[in-house]
Amino acid sequence: MKIVRVETFLVPPRWLFCRIETDDGTVGWGEPVVEGRAEVVRAAVDVLTEYLVGQDPLRIQDHWQVMTKGGFYRGGPVLSSAVAGVDQALWDIAGKTYGAPVHALLGGPVRDQVRVYAWVGGDEPARLTDEVTAQVEAGFTAVKMNAAGRTSPITSPAETAAVVERVAAARAVLGPDRDVAVDFHGRFSPAGARRVLTELAPLHPLFVEEPLLPEHGHLLAGLIASSPVPVATGERLYGRAEFLPALAAGIAVAQPDLSHAGGISEVHRIASLADTYGAQLAPHCPLGPIALAASLQIAFCTPNFLIQEQSRGLHYNKDADLLSYVVDTEPFRFVDGRAHRTDLPGLGVTVDENAVRAADRTGHAWRNPVWRHDDGSFAEW
Repeated sequence: MKIVRVETFLVPPRWLFCRIETDDGTVGWGEPVVEGRAEVVRAAVDVLTEYLVGQDPLRIQDHWQVMTKGGFYRGGPVLSSAVAGVDQALWDIAGKTYGAPVHALLGGPVRDQVRVYAWVGGDEPARLTDEVTAQVEAGFTAVKMNAAGRTSPITSPAETAAVVERVAAARAVLGPDRDVAVDFHGRFSPAGARRVLTELAPLHPLFVEEPLLPEHGHLLAGLIASSPVPVATGERLYGRAEFLPALAAGIAVAQPDLSHAGGISEVHRIASLADTYGAQLAPHCPLGPIALAASLQIAFCTPNFLIQEQSRGLHYNKDADLLSYVVDTEPFRFVDGRAHRTDLPGLGVTVDENAVRAADRTGHAWRNPVWRHDDGSFAEW
């Protein structure tokens, strides 16, 4: 069996899909994308295609080594994301070839259900109460929310109080038996994060996500030592080597993204590394159905898995949503806030190829906002 064709599709709202076809007609799908830089990742996949065409698709680990290490200059979000999508597609082909789900090829399931959480905005308490209530009524047992928007270099008393007020509004709806995770999005300075984490502790967040920018990773250990709240990070870390210092610093939750951190192959290794540090795995996934399908395959076979992000109803999804490009929605039907394991081969998702090709004719040019402080200086988004 040989790879004969690699195609990419730029599909709304902000995704990039990859289709790999073999000479016997087997097709695998992946999702290689950097949000806001999808066109750049598409070009990287085109370069990898020069190597891939003519290769045996089942030599996944060998291909991963060549794609990540075959060039003298390595790493970074664009290359890692391009490799991630290709890797997902190769695992999809392997599962379809052997007639088994990917989690079976990775050693078999350790659970039959995967807990997932829903996104709520967190912009202001009244709206937040309605959004959390809606998710609870939909059966979810956990939500994630933004801590704040544009944030001062050192948070003011008013900013700190506003964060606490919003999280308290969510906790009031959720009660003590459900969870709220809080995303700092790298918007806080180290001093600001330390101040806010202390104030949030009585509300018992499941975790606080990305309290520091990835370039401030050398400060993580000190922040974690002073924080009574579990710290999570990893959506902007792209491999084991980058996760090692964060794990050694004591993060409670590792959040690699299956479309950024080298795909199924590398995230499976990151999960094992995290386990040696007593950290849980909660894959980042505000993306499309293929990325989520890949994440679920990891979740089903990972002992130290905690909870899964998913993008249904996410505010970015204006022109399409999680189910817009799939034929069978059953794998993404959440019952009581959980996804249930199936024995469908490969990634377990059936892509609507006609819808994908039609969407690619329109494409997208999604870019994240650029924020500024009141004085005109750049602010983290």
